[in-house]
Amino acid sequence: MDLSIIITLIAAIVCLVIGLILGKVLSSQSVKKEEEAAREKAKAILSEAKDKGEALKKEKLLEAKEKFIQMKSDFEQQVQKKKENIIKNERAVKQKEQSFKDRTKNMDRKEAELESMKENVTAQLDVLKKRKNDLEDERRSIVSKLETVANLSANEAKTELLETLTREAETEASSKVKDIIEQAKLSAAKDAKKIVLETIQRTAAEHAIENCVSVFNLDSDDLKGKIIGREGRNIRSLEAATGVEIVVDDTPEAILISGFDPVRREIARLSLHRLVADGRIHPARIEEVVNKTAKDLEQEIMEIGERTVIDLGVNGLHPALIKMVGRMRFRSSYGQNLLQHSKEVAKLCSIMAAELGLDAKKAKRAGLLHDIGKVAPEETDLPHAIWGMQMAKKYNENPEICNAIGAHHDEVEMTSMISPIVQACDAISGSRPGARREVTESYVKRLKDMEALALDFEGVTKSFAIQAGRELRVLVDAESTDDKKAGQLSFDISQKIEKEMQYPGQVKVTVIREMRAVNFAK
Repeated sequence: MDLSIIITLIAAIVCLVIGLILGKVLSSQSVKKEEEAAREKAKAILSEAKDKGEALKKEKLLEAKEKFIQMKSDFEQQVQKKKENIIKNERAVKQKEQSFKDRTKNMDRKEAELESMKENVTAQLDVLKKRKNDLEDERRSIVSKLETVANLSANEAKTELLETLTREAETEASSKVKDIIEQAKLSAAKDAKKIVLETIQRTAAEHAIENCVSVFNLDSDDLKGKIIGREGRNIRSLEAATGVEIVVDDTPEAILISGFDPVRREIARLSLHRLVADGRIHPARIEEVVNKTAKDLEQEIMEIGERTVIDLGVNGLHPALIKMVGRMRFRSSYGQNLLQHSKEVAKLCSIMAAELGLDAKKAKRAGLLHDIGKVAPEETDLPHAIWGMQMAKKYNENPEICNAIGAHHDEVEMTSMISPIVQACDAISGSRPGARREVTESYVKRLKDMEALALDFEGVTKSFAIQAGRELRVLVDAESTDDKKAGQLSFDISQKIEKEMQYPGQVKVTVIREMRAVNFAK
């Protein structure tokens, strides 16, 4: 082999080795650079992750703080509500304590009065005994003098002595009767007021019962055809103009006017009367007569209101309120004519206020106006008592009268002595048996429900609703129910009736516990 080739190969090998060495060195440096770059990138990623973690941590802490603040606020509100309830309960307890103290004071005062009366009676008895002894001594002295001076026989002296004693006894008795009468007048004033109020509760008055149907009598059945008209156009015109239903059936010489509004029925009845009397019955004439009748009825309503306030002696009433009073004539509540009811309440309020030493005229005025909310000219969502109170305020009625109107169904708080009087008289007039009509089925169902309610209590064997549902008599098992439990049972039943049932007036609950011992003689 040629030497140059060998040298060339050696040089090539050396160069290759050197190249490998240089490549390895360069590769090692490149790897180091990549490692450093990776480290730098890892550091950046770690730093970014750390920053994001810190931000997320701050966000979560902020959310936790907000939630804690919200929970703290809710808790404080609950605590505040509980505090308010506690304060409210404490006030109620204090009021009950004060009421109990007042009752205790009244009882102590009454006991003192009774003790004083007892002492007075004892003193009067002592005086009577002393007078009796004095009379006895005087009698003996007179007898002795008569026997000595007059030289009378025993029978004559006895007769004269009896006459003398009779005259003295009559004088003494007359004086004593006068004293007793005066004492009775002073001590019985309070009891007399109570008796008067109980008597008022039994006051009876006539009530005009209104139905939803009025009967219009005809002289002849031939008039029915004229009222109906050709193809029924007359009767349709009349129904459209008045807003009622005209019922023409086989009833001889009569047609029925049906409608829930008494004013509309009255307009229809008067219009029919005028049309029949005139003889001209056609749609144009019907509309003319109905309009004229409506105007005349408005005038009649005003006249009714004026007559009512004059009869009751209520002066200075606003014309709008007088008109409302007149509209009561054509309004009924549970079958009881509203005007008759209001007049009766006004009279009862006047009597009761006078007996209690209050303003009778103001009470009568409040009693007359207490139900004006039931004749509201426009539709309203307010209770009739509240609406009536607002109307009274609008027409400058006395604040005590306005309060009595609004409070007679407990929608507002009573602030005057007239308010409870109006409420009581309204209940007297409305809840008396026979004053208001009630559907038989609902009446019977209410009594059955009342008896069933009592039978649900433990120990009750029988229950009977009597006095038109105003008294519930409950018979209990004497062995399982003692006297104390019977009293508690009466209270529990009355409370349940108040919460679960609707009824007029009040219901008296009487629990009867009867022990029977039975044996047989054989």
